[in-house]
Amino acid sequence: MIFRYTILYVEDVAGTLDFYQRAFGLAVGFRHDGGDYGELVTGGTKLAFSSRRLMRSLGKAPAAADPKAPVFEIAFETGDVAAAVARACAAGAVLLQDAKVEAWGQTTAYVSDPNGYLVEICSPVPAVPSPD
Repeated sequence: MIFRYTILYVEDVAGTLDFYQRAFGLAVGFRHDGGDYGELVTGGTKLAFSSRRLMRSLGKAPAAADPKAPVFEIAFETGDVAAAVARACAAGAVLLQDAKVEAWGQTTAYVSDPNGYLVEICSPVPAVPSPD
């Protein structure tokens, strides 16, 4: 079994795909002609978006994301967290936590996307020598 998709429910799939392209430099891998679904190329696992309207038509009741009470986060790793945060904010992200070095040596920052989803922008976790 493989982890194939993370699908976020949004009001505007096209606008969300555009935001993620501008904010994080991701390419669109698939966009449904009807506008209710799209995927971004992010490696082996796709970041996808489905319209809330489509989900409601399928009998689901998707809730809106709340960056002040998140139930999960999306994380993008980069070698230059500050530059990535600036790019994301210029594209319309809302800064929640500016870049800071954590106790474990990783630099993290947090923004929210236009839909209210929490997005972490982080550096790689530094390698820790094995105790062996």
